[in-house]
Amino acid sequence: MFTGIIETQGTIETIDRTETDMTVSIEAPEITGDTNIGASIAVNGTCLTVVTMGASQFTVQLVQETIERTNLGLLAIGDAVNLERTMKLSDRIDGHIVQGHVDGVGRISGRENRGNSIWYTIEIPVHLSPYLIEKGSIAIDGISLTIADLADNMCAVAIIPHTAEITTFGTRKTGDSVNIEVDMISKYVESLLRAGRIPSDHAVG
Repeated sequence: MFTGIIETQGTIETIDRTETDMTVSIEAPEITGDTNIGASIAVNGTCLTVVTMGASQFTVQLVQETIERTNLGLLAIGDAVNLERTMKLSDRIDGHIVQGHVDGVGRISGRENRGNSIWYTIEIPVHLSPYLIEKGSIAIDGISLTIADLADNMCAVAIIPHTAEITTFGTRKTGDSVNIEVDMISKYVESLLRAGRIPSDHAVG
């Protein structure tokens, strides 16, 4: 489990692609000293397992399912990625509960400076729009954000200067692909409704 509070950015050092998978090494000296082989790290919001560890970099492997479901297949050497290690049970949850299981890939359709913040409009895959509510939580490239505005499958989020500085969102531009994870609670509610565990006339929006 993660919180969507990014610890640091890493830099893609090497990429080894085959027909079915990818092996990626990431330079991230801020977190390698306290990370072990087998640990889970969210890379742009995708939960991956550390398979090798060096003094300042670590390596992860991506299977075909991960490549197809996320934007990680678009990575190039030198790209920056958002990194977060798993939360501790003793930690405060400053963001929201994030699984690191990306639900789909969205696209930035607009970027606008509004005062001291950056307002991004994100086009969300249509099948994910039922899980979104205004002022609800969403993880975009692993960042816990609040939906500031919502219309159909278009949602807007406001990025404050601190978030822009410590995450990749500071350099994101119109047309960029981003990983989307919707709020886990909404998916559980839908599952219970489909199973008839919660009468639909008792569900309160």
